[in-house]
Amino acid sequence: MITGISGVFAKKASVDLPREIVSGEGIFAFAVLVVAGGFARAVTHRPFWLVAGVLAGLYMLLAVKVADQWEKAAVLRFGRFRGMRGPGLFFIVPIVEKISRYVDQRIRVTDVTAESALTRDTVPVNVVAIVFWVVWDAEKCILEVSDFGQAIEMSAQTALLESIGRHHLAQMITEREMLGHELQKILDAKTNPWGITIQSVEIRDVHIPAALEDAMSRQAQAERERQARIVLGTAETEISAKFAEAAQVYQNNPIALHLRAMNMLYEAIKEKGAMVIVPSSAVETMGLGGMLATSTLAKPGT
Repeated sequence: MITGISGVFAKKASVDLPREIVSGEGIFAFAVLVVAGGFARAVTHRPFWLVAGVLAGLYMLLAVKVADQWEKAAVLRFGRFRGMRGPGLFFIVPIVEKISRYVDQRIRVTDVTAESALTRDTVPVNVVAIVFWVVWDAEKCILEVSDFGQAIEMSAQTALLESIGRHHLAQMITEREMLGHELQKILDAKTNPWGITIQSVEIRDVHIPAALEDAMSRQAQAERERQARIVLGTAETEISAKFAEAAQVYQNNPIALHLRAMNMLYEAIKEKGAMVIVPSSAVETMGLGGMLATSTLAKPGT
């Protein structure tokens, strides 16, 4: 029964009051003490126990605080910093002390967008980046910056715009990792005095206008065609040089030319069913007639 009542109170307080003022554990302690005081009053018939239970419950309601494993909280006494608390259960003196805020010390992610930013070659681009950061000193983070999340977002956006203006479009597209490292160094130098470190910055996407994207595609296609023509021309030059070198050899050595001709004839007729018609003058020039006759006489049974 007590657990059910405290659960209802905790749910209502989580909606109406922030964690810095009332915690779920404090509401549970308040409910237990009030019920205990009411039970003692019913047994002893003395209202003192109910009043004592309510007062003790109010004290525990405001004094009991809990920070999660990844959180820390700053305690202020009459407005002056007294120290950090957490993680786990801790107590404060109500009215005299208060909790400034809870700081999450896990790695956090912030999306940064730069729209219609001009590159160094005056090309409008839309860049989307992701910033990974973590609070390494909760005390500095609380005392030095009012809203460190917004400060990081605005600083990252400004640094991204400046970096885009210093690079050409080709660098933005092909050298994203280099750009991310540059942004990480700029932001880390700015946020370290706040107790925050920038672990990495990743350029997720770079959008360019559709007309410019089409022009770049056509330019790349034309460049590939030019390279293909250069390669083909180079191959033709090398082949013609080899032909000229072979012609010099065949010019001074007719036997080599005849052997080459016979090899070409063999390559043409070696396939099954192939037939090649050779003029008689070519046969006489290569001396194939005498060779064929010799080959015929050499067959058995002739």
